[in-house]
This record gives sequence, C-alpha cells and structure tokens, in this order.
Amino acid sequence: MIRKNITRRGFVAGSAAAATVLSFGAPSIAAERTIKLGYVSPQTGPLAPFGEADQFVLASAREIFKDGLKIGGKSHPVEIIVKDSQSNPNRAAEVAAELILGDEVDIMLVASTPETTNPVSDQCELNEVPCISTVAPWQPWFFTRGGNPAEGFQYTYHFFWGLEDIIGVFTEMWDSVSTNKQVGGLFPNDGDGNAWGHPEIGFPPVLAKKGYTLTDPGRYQNLTDDFSSYISAFKGADCEIITGVVIPPDFTTFWTQAKQQGFTPKVASVGKALLFPVAVEALGDTGNNLSSEVWWSPNHPFASSLTGASASDVAKSYTAGTGKQWTQPLGFAHALFEVAADVLKRAGGPGDAATIVDAVKATKLDTVVGTVDWSKGPVPNVAKTPLVGGQWRLGGDFKYDLVITSNGQAPNIPAGGELQLIA
Repeated sequence: MIRKNITRRGFVAGSAAAATVLSFGAPSIAAERTIKLGYVSPQTGPLAPFGEADQFVLASAREIFKDGLKIGGKSHPVEIIVKDSQSNPNRAAEVAAELILGDEVDIMLVASTPETTNPVSDQCELNEVPCISTVAPWQPWFFTRGGNPAEGFQYTYHFFWGLEDIIGVFTEMWDSVSTNKQVGGLFPNDGDGNAWGHPEIGFPPVLAKKGYTLTDPGRYQNLTDDFSSYISAFKGADCEIITGVVIPPDFTTFWTQAKQQGFTPKVASVGKALLFPVAVEALGDTGNNLSSEVWWSPNHPFASSLTGASASDVAKSYTAGTGKQWTQPLGFAHALFEVAADVLKRAGGPGDAATIVDAVKATKLDTVVGTVDWSKGPVPNVAKTPLVGGQWRLGGDFKYDLVITSNGQAPNIPAGGELQLIA
C-alpha cells in the first residue's frame, strides 16, 4: 500500500478553501454538480483479457450518461475517469490514490482479480471514499484485506461469487463423468492462488469431503516458464482432473508442456485462464473440452437496469461493435455502472460519502448479471451473484463456443449440454 501524509478529507477541504478564495466576489452560473466516477481495471499486462471489453463498456456508459444522470428532477453531468492497473497491485494502488486525491472521485469502481480490486479498495477504505468492486471471488477480496466478519468494512463493497460456489460448480461437472477422483491443483503465489489452495477456506477441505484426493505441489510464481515438476507430480499421482486458478499465459505454458510430456487429463476445469475466448484460441485445437466457471453469458436471463437490454442483447451489441466474441467481464463491467447510477439516485446525488455508503448498503438491484443485494451477506460488504459451469467446444460462429454444462446452483440459467471428457 502507498503511504501518504495527506488524506482525502484534508485534500478536499484544502481544495475547497482555495476554490473559495479564487472565486470570491465573482459572478457564477448555477449548475448541477458533476458526478465523478473512477474506474480501474487491468487493461494491459498478463491480466489484460479481463479488461478486453472495457473500452466498449466505457463508450456505452458515456453514451448512456451523455445528457447527465437525472436525480430528483435535476440532471448531473457524469465524468468517468479511467486508469489502467497494468496488472500490477502497486500500480493499482497508485492510480487509485490519483483518482482519490487528484480527481476527487465520488465513487470508485474497480474490477478484475484481487491484484486489482484489493489495493484499490484499501486506498478507498483509508481515504473514506465509497468503492464498489467486482470480478474477484469474495474470500480473497474480504479476508486477504483483513476483513472481520463481525465488523466488515465501512467504505468498500463487493459483488461476485465465492470459492464455495466455484467448488460446487466444478465438482458438479466432475461428478457427471467417470474419473478416479485424483485432482491436480495449480495454485499460484498470489491472492487467488493462496485462497483457492488454503487448507481451511479453499479447495482442499471441501474436495476431501466430496471424496476427491488433491495433489498440490505448492505455490509457483506467475509467469513461470517451466511446469515440469508439476506435470511430473500429477502424472505420478495419476491425476485425471486438473484444476486451479491460473493467469492465461501460464496456462498456455502448462498445457503446451503437458502435451509435450504426454500428460492429458480427462478433465481440466481451470479458473481465470479459461474464461476468455482469446486465451482458449491461443491453445489451437487443444482447447477443445476444457472447462471453467461461467459468471455471465448471453444465456443468462437478466437485463440491464440502465438500458433494459438483455444479456443476449449486450453480447450481440459487443460483437457487432467490435467484431469480437463476447467475453464474461463484459456483463460485470456494465453492472458496475448500473449499481453506481442506482446508488447515486437513491443517495440524492454526489457530495456526501456517508450518504452514498448508506445507499450502497441498501442496494437491491436487478442487473444484467443478476440481483445485487448487500443485505444478505455471506459477510458484511459482500453481495453474491450466481455461478454456473461451462465447457469450450470447437465450432460455431467463432473458433470456440462456451456451452453451459453445470447449472445446479443456478437452475434459472439454462444448460446447453453435458460435460465431455477431453479426447
């Protein structure tokens, strides 16, 4: 975390005093206060696939807010200030501080992996700025930041699913096929990897209860170039299932080396790396039947509270506007702006952080990713969204199509097929 000897409150107070001196005695024209929204995500670096849809979503949001956000019969101009975390936690903290202290944002919006959401959320908690985050399992967002379930945080709020959900989705898929229940785990030394592999809150205890045996060779550093020791351990344990939470370039390295070394499991259900069409396409034809969690898709039966567009409409609009296949972060990036607009309307506008926080707490909004409701938990500051599982299949309008194969935890989201073994 970056050290600062000036807080947001002190900075804003000083800026206000200076502005008063400069404008004293000058005539002014009344205008509604501009709402400033900060937005941080990994748009470059190894986590860039998470930010692939950002420019499309930001352009859409600016079009939606081009005439301002109407609050209480008045229209407030909306300014969206965007920063790239560059897939680096230190950089994420730096740009968050810039948005808070320099741009004086009213609400911070942040997405994609604990390496981005956590340092930004920490800066906001320190500086008493309302923050809404998403696209990171709630446990590494909450507990890694020192969250206490008895108290929670004051200014930072998160919506997404948890490790209990992805374990449920993955094991539902695995239970549908015949394997020896030997699982190899790929857990990096980062916020996600340490949470997924945690002996108490992660995969190990739940898999053991479900009759699966986990082989965990230990943590590796992101952007490693040699997975030979992991592949050897998995082959030695006769692992027919591979799981983990791997950044896209690392899974490409692992899967390529596994093929070269004669290791092909029956099932590979991997978080993070297998979320994106571009990452699966990088594997050529060997990506067929790889599986992952699915947090959002065109088949999700939800619609935007801002535009009324269905999930299918949003995905089609993205493809029409970019020529690219839909990608899961598209829905959640859009939902961040849905929640921010709803919160500001109920808060009566910008200007008072405490009032905005109270509005965030009271949120119960149907969005394009499902209902966001902070009243239910599972811990303070966390709202859960639904999760299903899917598998990449060759063919369709693009090289691969993501087919939903596991919807036991969210039966309102239709399945499109059953899990198939990797050939």
